[in-house]
Amino acid sequence: MRAILVLIGLIALGVVAAMATGMLSFNQQQGGSLPTVSVQGGELPKISAETGSVGIGNTAKTVEVPTVEMKKATVVLPTIDVKQAPGSSPTPAAK
Repeated sequence: MRAILVLIGLIALGVVAAMATGMLSFNQQQGGSLPTVSVQGGELPKISAETGSVGIGNTAKTVEVPTVEMKKATVVLPTIDVKQAPGSSPTPAAK
């Protein structure tokens, strides 16, 4: 149930994002009307949807790429020596 709600939410966010970026627009072509009190039904509005498109592809190009050379070197690294204060007990997490 939670997965369905998450999916519906993501779809709604996608539609809002598409409308905000101009990739999706709705134009009402005909107005709708409410059903009569005698429950005779009504008329739904006609709506056209125009969507944008995105093209995805690959292109082979020759570009300069930096290279990394690995070599061994001796370096001085800092060290830390921690000593517990006399008479103190370790914390529960350190046990």
